[in-house]
Amino acid sequence: MAHHARALATTLGGTAAFGAAVLGAAVVEAHAFTTHHVDVPVLAPGSAPIRVLHISDIHLQARQRDKMAFLRRLADERPDLVVSTGDHISQGRAIEELVEALTPLRELPGVFVLGSNDFEAPVWRNPAAYLWSTTSDLENPARVALPTEHLRERLQGLGWVDLDDAAVRVRAAGCTLDLRGTGDPHIGLDHYERVAGPPAADTAVTIGVTHAPYRRVLDAMVDDGVGLVLAGHTHGGQVCLPNGRAIITNCDIDPGRASGLHRWAHAGHEGWLHVSNGMGTSPFAPYRLFCRPSATLLRLVPAS
Repeated sequence: MAHHARALATTLGGTAAFGAAVLGAAVVEAHAFTTHHVDVPVLAPGSAPIRVLHISDIHLQARQRDKMAFLRRLADERPDLVVSTGDHISQGRAIEELVEALTPLRELPGVFVLGSNDFEAPVWRNPAAYLWSTTSDLENPARVALPTEHLRERLQGLGWVDLDDAAVRVRAAGCTLDLRGTGDPHIGLDHYERVAGPPAADTAVTIGVTHAPYRRVLDAMVDDGVGLVLAGHTHGGQVCLPNGRAIITNCDIDPGRASGLHRWAHAGHEGWLHVSNGMGTSPFAPYRLFCRPSATLLRLVPAS
């Protein structure tokens, strides 16, 4: 009996040590920022490349100096266009630090949409609930409103255009680009019908922008002929399998497309979808596993 008790204690101790090691690694990985470089074959033959910086899910809190330093360094990628797909902050007092970190990108052509965490601060939830319900389904009795309009004004002060249920035509890299966006589908703020319609004939590419990649929005955009859709929200799964595959997405797309560049098809139409795995986490779940926080430099190139 004593032998079995010692064996059980040894097993439990080993399991606890392993779990602690994994958790420690996941906390460290949440600060291991990286930049992905991805080619998207979406332009007409003979077109010069267009460099699009896709940032998402910053979830900035005050005094997150390593994240702010990473944001500042993104200007070194020399983008022609900046697209932010929401969830910029976790605290209202982080807004000024966010804008300061983005200032090196100021006056570049840019657009943004807002995510649910730009409206309300995150609150603690049972992490296991993600296994059977998206956060849009979970009641939140402790909602704390954020200064969303101040955030919106400060991002516009960078020279960027608010694309929540809006469309804009911009010049970047000597080309005309059409961009259309929606409010956050995760909380039912999307009204794609306000910007729907086929792309203009004289645009180099039409880009759709939304925070959460819900199928109803992706389907509607590719049905209209939108060549590239950019989204965030998923955190790439945040805690992934060792091969980087997401376990959950917190929306209705499949885990295999929780991050990165993929084709999206619907009703005989196809387009490209890029889902950013984002830079941040909830302050109540400050870890990532096999899913480093990132930004992406998308190089739009001619289709073969």
